[in-house]
Amino acid sequence: MQRTDNIWPLQVKLKSKQVTMGRWSQTTWEVDQLLPASADPIEGATIVGLELFKDERSNYRLNLDLDNPLLFVVCDETEQGEPIPMLVTANQNIAAGCLESDQPVFTCPIPQAIGCWIEAYITRHGEQPICAHRRKHIDVRGEMKAKREKRDERY
Repeated sequence: MQRTDNIWPLQVKLKSKQVTMGRWSQTTWEVDQLLPASADPIEGATIVGLELFKDERSNYRLNLDLDNPLLFVVCDETEQGEPIPMLVTANQNIAAGCLESDQPVFTCPIPQAIGCWIEAYITRHGEQPICAHRRKHIDVRGEMKAKREKRDERY
């Protein structure tokens, strides 16, 4: 996967930790490392793309204007319940839709270089009016599968 004007391939590594509350203990997951795919390979990392879309510019703007803008790592789960990163997005609505469909979503602060890249994308394509509606259902698994198939056909 090559970096383009609207795709930034990233290495994402998750880590697990045990959290104890009272006498109950459970495993939780969080983003351990998020680096460009062009950096030295990280053991156990998954390469996923942060892809920007013109019709989501208003959502990127809302995110960038926050005090602490975030990237959202959307995951699929193995049969053992371990999350596997599928995509990274800067769109809070996509992350919320995934959470509503019981997909694991983890957050991490937007690195400054990625924030500047998103800002340049918005500037290059123009600001989009902020719309206050939400999609009722987002089939991210289906959309991502279609994108992967389309990308694989090109290479």
